[in-house]
Amino acid sequence: MESSPKKNKYPESSPSSLQPVPLQLPSFFSHTTDLGESNLQSSPDTGSEEVCWNKMEASVILPILKKKLAFLSGGKDRRSGLILTIPLCLEQTNMDELSVTLDYLLSIPSEKCKARGFTVIVDGRKSQWNVVKTVVLMLQNVVPAEVSLVCVVKPDEFWDKKVTHFCFWKEKDRLGFEVILVSANKLTRYIEPCQLTEDFGGSLTYDHMDWLNKRLVFEKFTKESTSLLDELALINNGSDKGNQQEKERSVDLNFLPSVDPETVLQTGHELLSELQQRRFNGSEGGVSWSPMDDELLAQPQVMKLLDSLREQYTRYQEVCRQRSKRTQLEEIQQKVLQVVNWLEGPGSEQLRAQWGIGDSIRASQALQQKHEEIESQHSEWFAVYVELNQQIAALLNAGDEEDLVELKSLQQQLSDVCYRQASQLEFRQNLLQAALEFHGVAQDLSQQLDGLLGMLCVDVAPADGASIQQTLKLLEEKLKSVDVGLQGLREKGQGLLDQISNQASWAYGKDVTIENKENVDHIQGVMEDMQLRKQRCEDMVDVRRLKMLQMVQLFKCEEDAAQAVEWLSELLDALLKTHIRLGDDAQETKVLLEKHRKFVDVAQSTYDYGRQLLQATVVLCQSLRCTSRSSGETLPRLNRVWKQFTVASEERVHRLEMAIAFHSNAEKILQDCPEEPEAINDEEQFDEIEAVGKSLLDRLTVPVVYPDGTEQYFGSPSDMASTAEHIRDRMKLVSLKRQQLRHPEMMTAES
Repeated sequence: MESSPKKNKYPESSPSSLQPVPLQLPSFFSHTTDLGESNLQSSPDTGSEEVCWNKMEASVILPILKKKLAFLSGGKDRRSGLILTIPLCLEQTNMDELSVTLDYLLSIPSEKCKARGFTVIVDGRKSQWNVVKTVVLMLQNVVPAEVSLVCVVKPDEFWDKKVTHFCFWKEKDRLGFEVILVSANKLTRYIEPCQLTEDFGGSLTYDHMDWLNKRLVFEKFTKESTSLLDELALINNGSDKGNQQEKERSVDLNFLPSVDPETVLQTGHELLSELQQRRFNGSEGGVSWSPMDDELLAQPQVMKLLDSLREQYTRYQEVCRQRSKRTQLEEIQQKVLQVVNWLEGPGSEQLRAQWGIGDSIRASQALQQKHEEIESQHSEWFAVYVELNQQIAALLNAGDEEDLVELKSLQQQLSDVCYRQASQLEFRQNLLQAALEFHGVAQDLSQQLDGLLGMLCVDVAPADGASIQQTLKLLEEKLKSVDVGLQGLREKGQGLLDQISNQASWAYGKDVTIENKENVDHIQGVMEDMQLRKQRCEDMVDVRRLKMLQMVQLFKCEEDAAQAVEWLSELLDALLKTHIRLGDDAQETKVLLEKHRKFVDVAQSTYDYGRQLLQATVVLCQSLRCTSRSSGETLPRLNRVWKQFTVASEERVHRLEMAIAFHSNAEKILQDCPEEPEAINDEEQFDEIEAVGKSLLDRLTVPVVYPDGTEQYFGSPSDMASTAEHIRDRMKLVSLKRQQLRHPEMMTAES
């Protein structure tokens, strides 16, 4: 029985799935193949070792090879000939497929190896004799010269002698090789056990699918490397011919290899690494293996392929680098030309068409928005400039002498145009920003002037002097704010004029005198208009200030007049409530009278002051063409209070004068004056004193009657009672003195 093969490491679905597997390089070199001159040959055309791979490939007949109709296990007979195994099965074997398989397998070894001959093992243990015979006879046509021995492994139960009467050994001369019938256990008589697979009791390990997949890897590498060498040689040789122009034309063909050289080189290195490891290590089964000389031809051939690939690939990389550099340089030149043409063409025309500054904030903002659109278009080209500048800098760092001058010239040209255009954009942006600020200040100043004019056009009707002062202060603040705004407008306008005067420096020779004149006239016109408006407001403020100051004076006079009325009222109240004493004697009464006269003088001054203030209000009202409230309110009050004070003051004077007369006469009588006895004894004096005293007492009880009919008493009733009591006491003393003078004897008796 044939032992089951080892588990395959590679997929078996289709040829496309049998790809190289890293670190699992083809192991068939160590026990199945010898790469010889029939497979790998040098190509004299390229001057390097190129591979000419035979036309039969495993990938083409992969479905047939997967059937394992025949295989080279890697084992060798005692003559070092390769062992070819044909395992027959119970099913009918397709001889055409077997023939194809044998053709492919026999094309693998080198001619030198084929010269040693093959030992073919036909495993007929699971097949019929007629099939075995057909296979043996087919070997005569397929590989008659290479076969030295055919071992037909018979089953344990030998075929019927009727069907085996054909003796192969008798036909040796006709067949060209020796055929022997042998059982599996006696196969070691002809072949060493270590060179037999497990199916025949040997120790040699063989995995057909593993061999097939690794074979595909090797063939793929050989085919791709051979094709790649031809392509690279064509590209490299074409780039070396002709002059520089022909070189550029050949490079511009963009002829690229059909496969990636890096991938092919990696596969080759992995393959070479596997070959080098298998040379010194044992086989996968662990059995010692000593390859023969011809079997080692694969390694130098792979090395030659890799060396040729590296050489051609290095040249190809240089060609690509030169092509890339030339292509990049041409692209840079083209892009630089595009950038320069646009900036000096449409870009410059856009800036030349934008020269105005607008006549208002809205107009300046619209121009700014238009300028931002222009800047946005320029930004796209500036981004291209930055990219180009980086590319040029990278090429300059590469240090290719032949391109340095051209690159520096491109860089300088590009930088000059871009920086000049950027400066123009920045200048225009700054000019528009300055214009926007100028119009903003002008608008604010205009609003301030409108507000100030509104205040001046409204008639002033304040309620009091404080509100007038507040209004006047606000007016002064607004005027000061207008002065500051006008100064700011002049500064902004002058700065804008300075910028406009510099516009000709970047106008590319364009005559911008007329355009600048319009802008200059507009700016100067705005400043002059604001100056005239401010001057008119100042004139109106001066008039309003004078009027408001007169109104402040008017209110002040009215307030002071009202205050005079209050003071006079307070004097009247003090006269009636506190000026009530008549004195205890004549001297004291005279002092009180003197004080009262001074008190009256103060009241008179207050009244006169109020009258003067009211007269001033009349004059101010006439100047201001307004009606004073004082003429209808304050003046009547002042006159009324003054009349009341005059009546009360006269009453006070009369009472004090009567008190002085009373006390003076009483004091003369009461004093003992022997020098004037006649006077003292005059009865008329006593009567006069009594009459004055009674009149004074009566007057104390009478109220003061004002012109309007109202009445007012001096002091309180208790105060009047105290004063009256003092007068009565003095009158009693006078009466007692009178009695003494009339009856002197009574005084003596009493003494």
